[in-house]
Amino acid sequence: MITSNIKYIMREKEITIHKMMELTKLSDHSVLKARTSRIKGCKLETLEKIAGVLGCKVKDLFEEETNRPAK
Repeated sequence: MITSNIKYIMREKEITIHKMMELTKLSDHSVLKARTSRIKGCKLETLEKIAGVLGCKVKDLFEEETNRPAK
């Protein structure tokens, strides 16, 4: 499962949804989608814009949680 780190990075950098929309020229729908598990449906171009504003790499915007079988 892929989870988004964007919400936490935005909070850390004190960037609001409205500020992110202004800086990236993305819609509220795109920004909100990227902040949830629906990030996996985002275009790379969208994630590149968000990463640029947040000053990080695209790969920092999400994590992949793996369910490993118990040994």
